[in-house]
Amino acid sequence: MSVIEEGAKKSGVLWLSLDRPRLAWHTWHDGAIYVVTGGGEQSLPGLTEAGRVQVTLRSKDNGARLVSFDASVEVVDQAEAADAVAALAKDRLNAADGAGLTARWAAESQVVRLTPR
Repeated sequence: MSVIEEGAKKSGVLWLSLDRPRLAWHTWHDGAIYVVTGGGEQSLPGLTEAGRVQVTLRSKDNGARLVSFDASVEVVDQAEAADAVAALAKDRLNAADGAGLTARWAAESQVVRLTPR
């Protein structure tokens, strides 16, 4: 297991270098990090238009920077990436509409795959 995979699995949040460093919750699934943005979810301005982004993972033990890396950015078709969307929904804490969460995402949000380069 790589340091990136281990860090992404152990911590539920990361930092993305966008207009400024942005904290985002995520999930690790099938070799990539997935985040959701828009539609009442976390605001990650510019992410969906970016070709790549710098990701920083923190240590769950002490909160210090564990690793930073470039990742390619891809907005996914939520129907085609149903397993990843289900994993992301499972890790979504405190959702007001748990049963309708993925339907709301399909209508209002974008799910983004961040693949380490």
